[in-house]
Amino acid sequence: MKHTLLKKLDLPADLKRLGPEKEAVLCEEIRDKIINTVAENGGHLSSNLGTVELSVALHKVFESPADKIVFDVGHQSYAHKLLTGRYREFHTLRKKGGISGFTRPDESVHDPNVSGHSSNSISIALGIAEAMKLSGDDHHAIAVIGDGAMTGGLAFEGLNNAGNSGCNIIVILNYNEMSISKNIGGIAAYLSELRTQDGYRRLKSGAKKVLGAIPVLGKPIYNVLSASKDSIKEKLIHSTMFEDFGFEFIGPVDGHNLEKLEAALRSAKELGGPVLVQVNTRKGKGYLPAEQQPGEFHGVTGFDVKTGEKPPVGDCYTDEFGEELAKLAKKDSRIIGITAAMKYGTGLNHFNNGLKDRLFDVGIAEEHAVSFGAGLASMGKIPVFSVYSSFLQRSYDELIHDVSIQGLHMVLAICNCGIIAGDGETHQGIFDIPFLTTIPRITLYSPANYEEMRLCLNNALYKDKGLVCIRLPKGGENVADSVSLGFTLTERGSDRLIISYGRESEECEKAASDTGVDSLRLTRIFPLQKELLGIIRRYRKAYIFEECYSFGSIGEKLASELNNITRTAIDDFVPTLSYREGLELYSLSAEQIAEKIREDQ
Repeated sequence: MKHTLLKKLDLPADLKRLGPEKEAVLCEEIRDKIINTVAENGGHLSSNLGTVELSVALHKVFESPADKIVFDVGHQSYAHKLLTGRYREFHTLRKKGGISGFTRPDESVHDPNVSGHSSNSISIALGIAEAMKLSGDDHHAIAVIGDGAMTGGLAFEGLNNAGNSGCNIIVILNYNEMSISKNIGGIAAYLSELRTQDGYRRLKSGAKKVLGAIPVLGKPIYNVLSASKDSIKEKLIHSTMFEDFGFEFIGPVDGHNLEKLEAALRSAKELGGPVLVQVNTRKGKGYLPAEQQPGEFHGVTGFDVKTGEKPPVGDCYTDEFGEELAKLAKKDSRIIGITAAMKYGTGLNHFNNGLKDRLFDVGIAEEHAVSFGAGLASMGKIPVFSVYSSFLQRSYDELIHDVSIQGLHMVLAICNCGIIAGDGETHQGIFDIPFLTTIPRITLYSPANYEEMRLCLNNALYKDKGLVCIRLPKGGENVADSVSLGFTLTERGSDRLIISYGRESEECEKAASDTGVDSLRLTRIFPLQKELLGIIRRYRKAYIFEECYSFGSIGEKLASELNNITRTAIDDFVPTLSYREGLELYSLSAEQIAEKIREDQ
């Protein structure tokens, strides 16, 4: 496809003059560009194909960047990027120095916030809308949130606050999978059709104006009529949950019908005050393999456009962990699996085979997951919460208050630890060690191979007490051939020592072998072991290399106890790049480590 419109139009301004036929062609071009780029670079496919028409309608009805469009998670913003002047850079998606897979204000004035994590869009949009109101600006803040992200508690906190705000905030609920409410049915759609008609709005506002002008009796009459209307509606349909929060409700609207979408969005724009529009979309729309298997094409590393075939996926830590946990759970009814809408990404899909009654998917609600686990633990169960490092950040309060203070036994499988390719700053697993090690009586393991991971899991379940964490990097196992619950020392007769743990130990072992320096690989990385400190003290110089944020790292903790430690870790947010590029950026590759050792005699 030639992408004629994408190339020649000045977007989003030129959208205002496009007719229906040209809009349809533009949508086809956007889909084609997204499909081919994601096939090459990897990224989120299904969600972006499902929001093409919605993105076009938003930019046609509203005036970005004066109106602010806040995408929840931001993994569905590719069409938005193509509609806001980033077509020529789009081939660099998720590449080092290229455009992000999420929204970023430093990338475009059309991106009002850094996105990447879920359920925060309504709160951010409300803050923007309140600021506009205080400044006398009558533009709108629009939050685009999926039904999955709506399962997060923060979304409901935002709804609760926004409903009574009186701000020009519009929430677009992108419904593509989960049932929201039984009362969103035929009558709701009928009422929505009324609301999208100018006559309905004029009648409503006109009646209020006329009756309000009648002295003494006007306002009471309007209130009675309004109450009667609400009463009749309540009998027929009840109110939607969103109207109970204080929103005007429009929907459901066909999310792939541009005419209906634009009408609904214009209605929402003209209504004023908090409005929620339910838009029904289909994930993977326009690409058959993604339509048939939207989950399989949610996030991909690449695929063949013609066949939809993806490259074979090798073994990985999360899959091996999940398989081992399921095996143990079949023998021990106390073991409970918990996931926050990520059972496939965190290995808990293995509970599907005969253990479904002991797998709890709590939705995108990591805080609830931990408190829920605390409740299970208080009743003698052994909860295992498997979660991405970057999403565990939400649960810090609950880990302290609901688990650790009470001395409850809970296991965390922390997935995607360390440098993560492609996703940029928001998805890096470099902060779990700094914040988890502030919690008293916690235990952290960082295995370097599958056998060691199984040993750590067994110990965490049956021998350790309190809160126990097992860190799992993205991808497959390292080449470490030793297995230990504590540490492994390899002596080569040197007075210098390289310290490492987890995935980084592979780079460090290569460098140690090349330079003849002794190496120390940690498995239990926290709390620090007294025997470990004694070993390190024997060396003239010791170096530690970590895929971890420097402040709060294991190296910082060692340096507080010892005076012979040289630390190399990550000192900032990790940008979009590949894993190897990340190692090189932070001097963590085997070659750079060896060079540092040779230079520092």
